[in-house]
Amino acid sequence: MPIRSRFSSFIFYSLCAIVFYAPIPLGANRIWASSSIEFFVFMVFAVHLIFTFRHNDTPFPPRFCWPVIIPLVVTTLWLVLQMTPGLGPLFSRPLDTLSLDPSLTHIMFLKTLALTLFASMVFYYVSDSHRLYRFALIIVITGLFQGIYAAWLNLNVGMSSPVFDVAYTDRAMGTFMYQNQLANFLALTLSIGIGVLISQLSLNGSGDKFWHKARGIAQMILSPKMVIRLSLIIMIIALILTRSRMGNSAFFIALASVSVFAFFFYHRKPKHLRLLIVSFFVLDLILIGAIFGVEKVKQRLMETSLASETRDEVVRDSLPIIAEFPLFGSGGGSYYSTFPSYHPLPYSGFYDHAHNDYIQFAVELGLPITLLLGSMILYCLWLSLHTMVKRRTPLYQGVSFGCAIAMVHMLLHSTVDFSLQSPAIALLFISILSLSVLAARLIRPKERIG
Repeated sequence: MPIRSRFSSFIFYSLCAIVFYAPIPLGANRIWASSSIEFFVFMVFAVHLIFTFRHNDTPFPPRFCWPVIIPLVVTTLWLVLQMTPGLGPLFSRPLDTLSLDPSLTHIMFLKTLALTLFASMVFYYVSDSHRLYRFALIIVITGLFQGIYAAWLNLNVGMSSPVFDVAYTDRAMGTFMYQNQLANFLALTLSIGIGVLISQLSLNGSGDKFWHKARGIAQMILSPKMVIRLSLIIMIIALILTRSRMGNSAFFIALASVSVFAFFFYHRKPKHLRLLIVSFFVLDLILIGAIFGVEKVKQRLMETSLASETRDEVVRDSLPIIAEFPLFGSGGGSYYSTFPSYHPLPYSGFYDHAHNDYIQFAVELGLPITLLLGSMILYCLWLSLHTMVKRRTPLYQGVSFGCAIAMVHMLLHSTVDFSLQSPAIALLFISILSLSVLAARLIRPKERIG
């Protein structure tokens, strides 16, 4: 293998390793854990710069990735602006900076910079259909690992985590510290897994005769597709075991809505697409869910009320911060230290996040950046739907199907939780946004991946 190819493969598989590693240290929900991800990203990016310099290549990703990279770069520069000394007094801020907590803004700056560099390398090195397939597959493998680990811990009642000795709870957490974040992570990996599976479905029917159909079903059961299907079942079991109300609801709502769109507009629909989608609701949700306690999720949904929840009050009490700092925000990462001085009465618990990503981004970064990031996601969602309708490559269509489910899920789940504040989930979601653009813009492969 030429040296150039070896360098390129090394960086590509390093990116895959980072995706797999990111959720393992407590879901990166500790400063040391998120710092380790940033360290690995910065190291790989340094190798990337050396690689491109030695071969006289441009270090910049292709231009078609700008709709994702530019918003991330602008957000990174915005955080630098919030930390710049001397600007605070110009805008009547109590500190010398626009940020009300520069130390926390610096932490968020490093996270955002790492995500920006990671996305740029994904666009640079996922350069063909084979690598896109492998990158999507590593996301599925990551979800499978999390699903097996979470289900194993949860089904062994009373067992603590063997690595970090985290105490047992009756809701699956896996390597995360918060059940809803595991649910969000599994929903995202499930979405990509569904897309990969759809990309491998046959476009041709198996014939009208019963024996032809039976042979087609038998071939599907004995094929590698069944390994992916079993992996998805394991992830769904773990998702149900999280007992996450919105995690489960948002995933199945997203799956249903994107599936309805696909039934009408998917270009050259695979023959077994409807059967596969129905199986997720009949086999996975109803039958498997009945075994592993989907009724407990249903019970939590029925018992939910505004009177018993304080998340709506947190959102209400966060609105004055947005009204006071609508343009520049209070500073990236500053919600933790800013919010306590704005809520009038103590809550039943301590809220270091808004439990609403839209509100938290608006509080910390201001409305312009929040709208910019929201526009980036909506553009990627539109691009995925457009790819499903217009492209003729099953791999790109299937991956776009999965990306669309993931984005709709995230848009729904972000209304009641703070999943994007987790570096591991943010890195995974940025990877999915990147995949949606790559599936739309990469050239058509000469042969089908499967």
